[in-house]
Amino acid sequence: MQLFVMPTLSRHPWCRKDNRSRYLRHVGHRLKAGVTGEEQVLRKIGLCVLALGILIVVGLATWEPLLAERVAPPPARKYDSVIARDRWSVPHIFGRTDADTAYGIGYAHAEDDFTTLQDVLAMTRGRLGAISGQDGAKTDYVVHLLGARATIDRDYMKQPADVRALLDGYASGLNAYARRHPGEVKLAKLFPVNGQDVATGFVVRSPFFFGLDGVLASLVGDKPLPSEAAAPATTPVGPNAAENGSNAFAVAPKRSADGWTRLVSNSHQPWRGGVAWYELVVHSGQGWNFAGATFPGAPFPLLGHNETLGWTNTVNRPDLIDVYKLTTDGNRYRYDGQWRPIERRRVWLPVKLWGPFVLPVPKMVARAVQGPVIENEAGAFAIRYAGADQLRMVEQYYRITRARNWAEWDRAMQLQGIPATNFVYADATGKIALIYNAMFPNRRGGANYAGVLPGDQSRFFTPGTVAWSAVPKNIDPASGFLQNANNAPYLAAGPGSELPPQPPLLGVERDATNRGTRAVELLSADRSISQAELEAIKYDTAVSRQGWAKSWFDDIEQASHDETTSAGQVLLREWDWNFDGRGPADALALMVMRTGNAWYYRRQERTEPVVALREAMDHLRKHFGRIDPPLGDVLRLRQGKVDLPLDGGPDVLRAMPLWDVEEDGRLAVKHGDSFLMFMAWDRQGRVRSRSIQPFGAATTRPDSPHYADQAALFTRRQTKPVWFSPAALRANVERVYRP
Repeated sequence: MQLFVMPTLSRHPWCRKDNRSRYLRHVGHRLKAGVTGEEQVLRKIGLCVLALGILIVVGLATWEPLLAERVAPPPARKYDSVIARDRWSVPHIFGRTDADTAYGIGYAHAEDDFTTLQDVLAMTRGRLGAISGQDGAKTDYVVHLLGARATIDRDYMKQPADVRALLDGYASGLNAYARRHPGEVKLAKLFPVNGQDVATGFVVRSPFFFGLDGVLASLVGDKPLPSEAAAPATTPVGPNAAENGSNAFAVAPKRSADGWTRLVSNSHQPWRGGVAWYELVVHSGQGWNFAGATFPGAPFPLLGHNETLGWTNTVNRPDLIDVYKLTTDGNRYRYDGQWRPIERRRVWLPVKLWGPFVLPVPKMVARAVQGPVIENEAGAFAIRYAGADQLRMVEQYYRITRARNWAEWDRAMQLQGIPATNFVYADATGKIALIYNAMFPNRRGGANYAGVLPGDQSRFFTPGTVAWSAVPKNIDPASGFLQNANNAPYLAAGPGSELPPQPPLLGVERDATNRGTRAVELLSADRSISQAELEAIKYDTAVSRQGWAKSWFDDIEQASHDETTSAGQVLLREWDWNFDGRGPADALALMVMRTGNAWYYRRQERTEPVVALREAMDHLRKHFGRIDPPLGDVLRLRQGKVDLPLDGGPDVLRAMPLWDVEEDGRLAVKHGDSFLMFMAWDRQGRVRSRSIQPFGAATTRPDSPHYADQAALFTRRQTKPVWFSPAALRANVERVYRP
């Protein structure tokens, strides 16, 4: 494989053919001097090899930045924005216009987490592998495979002017930070970035929230569908994408103890990386006011509230992906009786080796009429997925943050650009709603869309999306409450208030999580829910005996045992089905629950119960010398020098589902309860909110006092004020400056 263009070996002065006679004369002279001809030839060969080696080293160190394309920056403009950091260093960004505010968002986020922002931006350019090696190159391949840049090239200038101004303003804020801090830039020619780069991030990341990673991994690995176990360690939405989740709760005035409307955003995202939440508050002179959180690379909050309404999201998992087996003839595929060319092109993936050395790896990407094509030993497969090849999600997110009432918010949702995710909504009028948002593909009856479809007939592929009117919605249920915890939308509002079953072709999932089951149990039992009671529900650590976990623990307790597992089975029989940290069996049950939740939530084959028990017991004995250590000794929040005990666990409302196993055997949580916001509108429609994060505002700045300053509150189940209004902020400002 030719890695890069280099001078050929024959051009080196020691190796040219017309110098051979000179070499022989030199050999003769050297023989007289005591050096043999053979030694001289070997010396010259060594010099040739050395020269070649130097060329390879120089090539590996220079090819990627030399060949990388430097993009044009956004149109030049003077931005007018101010950043006010509150006591927790949460940025409150003020701008004369929305675009000015977006400029401040980009700059503020770069101050706190420039390293992650660069990873996201490098991904949009297909250059992440030059930063993070093989895992990054896998993500770069996906960017090319999905044709994300082609979508942007075609559609960016078609976006409304205010949307483009927002994207360009955000990119300009990032550029300003990079220009003032060149020593922090990780990749040559990464800056300047522009609005197209920012938009590409949305196109790439959106489909990975509903399972595209599992399908791609299955096809690339030539495995049966679905095979989420084969999902790559790194995806555009971070590791463990198949286990992303969240909780959401809405309580209407008729169900609340004081007549207030309440909304709880309890997202479960990675605590670090490209889809870790970043809290912010925005204020624009054009009337754009919003408090919430965003992801690195997004120019606006993605959830939270304004003065009159708010929403949060939970991952839903409908079947939004169709796979087609193509009938091929070399470089062609058959479609409706005609042969069409498979569109193929070669891309080069940069793979960082060490230091400045980056290996270029060639890869082919292909497309058919249905979408991207993966070729493996079983043949060629085309993939059709929801939301493909479009950019409407950027405008939709922006419009819903600017909506002032239900009618405006619903009209923005009808853009149908966000491919999937539940929306749980509440507003100052007392309205609550659960929108099972998904861009359901148009499908015809008579085919098994959950399997592999024939790719040679158009009757199995109908472009377009089901109309907004067919999207499932539960609005103002009689029960007065709504919840979702990554469960089917049929378990949301309690008996008598649930949605009817949806048409099978939509592909709505029927999964029930312990969190969803438990939430409905608790909400249904409380006819008058106070703020304190709602907080207790959110922080609940119990496992329902009505859900999937009951049979899992029954199987563990009843499995055949020997001297290695009998003590564990006895201990689990005494467990109180609660991860509150008060019982001796909590740590053992936690690890066993994690194994069960992994196969259950990802819809995989059931793990052997006794194996799960034995592995958990072995770990606890090895690192703690006993199988019943206190839960807080095992489950930890760790960030720098901060090391605090945690409660909660997998698939409970106090969610701590994923962790890294540290050298000392502690389980350092990395994914679960992340950004948490309690929102409420009083009887007069006035909003107030509180929030908390696991670490702090500056999660990648160890020298910052806000690197982990929220951790203690987080572990104690406490929150901090949001100070949404400028008047409330005024007495709680740490620093004010112009970026």
